[in-house]
Amino acid sequence: MNETSPTRMNLLARRSQYALATRGVNLLQKKRDALVREFFTLVHETLEARRQLTETGREAHMALILAKSFDGPRAVDVFSLSAPAVSNVQAEVENIWGTRVPVLEADWPQGVEISPISVGGQTLAAQTAFRKFCRALIRVANSESRLRRIGEEIKKTARRVNALEQAVIPGLGSQIRYIRQVLDQQEQEDIFRLKRVKRKIDAQRAFRSASRTEV
Repeated sequence: MNETSPTRMNLLARRSQYALATRGVNLLQKKRDALVREFFTLVHETLEARRQLTETGREAHMALILAKSFDGPRAVDVFSLSAPAVSNVQAEVENIWGTRVPVLEADWPQGVEISPISVGGQTLAAQTAFRKFCRALIRVANSESRLRRIGEEIKKTARRVNALEQAVIPGLGSQIRYIRQVLDQQEQEDIFRLKRVKRKIDAQRAFRSASRTEV
């Protein structure tokens, strides 16, 4: 505070910074509140995605066991090697209140590259079950990635709000009060000096007027 030069220009600058910091706090608080609401919504979505992943994983595992039991392990292995790979993979970035969140999308071809006649029904069912499991896995990955990024942004925003509320704004307020106190004191001193000068001028005028009267 002692390093702050007590001038009117600095007073105006500190007031402008104080107003800007106050608006910044309000905006950051709104951002934090919106992110917190989004976070709790994502918590429920992530839990549901996890539940579906567990369920589809159990179904896929059971379908694989049935396929190997009815169609034979060799037939399942041959079909898995000839099945079409994943296609149409897209990675995008979603913006949530200034937070960049990656979003992954993928799909699989519906057809098979070998004749369905040579493939058992249980093997085809296992393929369908594992595709469903992979979609659930991608959904969990997207949901947990969003949850982690938003959680990190909430912490970062909260730190900025605390820094402004506990350090920046009180510091600017103290500087403003210090500058105003010094300027008020200087103004009082200036008024006192002007009054003293005025009294001297009035006394000199009175003396000159009295001298002329005596003459």
